[in-house]
Amino acid sequence: MTDPTARQGETMPDESVESTAPEAADPVAEATREAAQYKDKLLRTLAEMENLRKRTEREVLDARAYGIAGFARDVLAVADNMHRALEAIGADLREGADPKVKALIEGVELTERELMKILERNGVRKFSPQGEKFDPNFHQAMYEVPTSDQPPGHVAQVIQAGYMLGERVLRPALVAVSKAPAKSPASANDNAQPDSAG
Repeated sequence: MTDPTARQGETMPDESVESTAPEAADPVAEATREAAQYKDKLLRTLAEMENLRKRTEREVLDARAYGIAGFARDVLAVADNMHRALEAIGADLREGADPKVKALIEGVELTERELMKILERNGVRKFSPQGEKFDPNFHQAMYEVPTSDQPPGHVAQVIQAGYMLGERVLRPALVAVSKAPAKSPASANDNAQPDSAG
């Protein structure tokens, strides 16, 4: 039965009406999407902070270990001069020197030893690569020496010792590098084939 009071074309209030307005976004889905974005940002920020912490920790350790590099390099010049001074005094001069000069020499030797101990205590160690294979990371070649005593490409002579600070080269060793001796003209002629005239 139909309601007699209802007009034709009108709908009853209890009937569902389709809305022509666009649907509103689902608030739960929107909140879930935003939460995922914020979580991603949080995780990225935490990762960046962890990387920054590790990098800062490394830099602090490097600064502690290698912060004295400039000072140590300057002190090496003093150590080198003391070593050269002691080498300049020959054994005959030491033997014939009066007691005051001998005391001076012993004092310089003692000072040099103490300086080397202090450098070692602070991570600076001396290396002398005599006879080792030449390595441009640790050695600086000054010239080549033709010799048959060592294979080519090895350190034939150490001109100035090198120094390490921890695992880094503070100063490379100045070295002379061995090379094969030149063949004499006589031995080159022995190997030559005689001309055959026919």
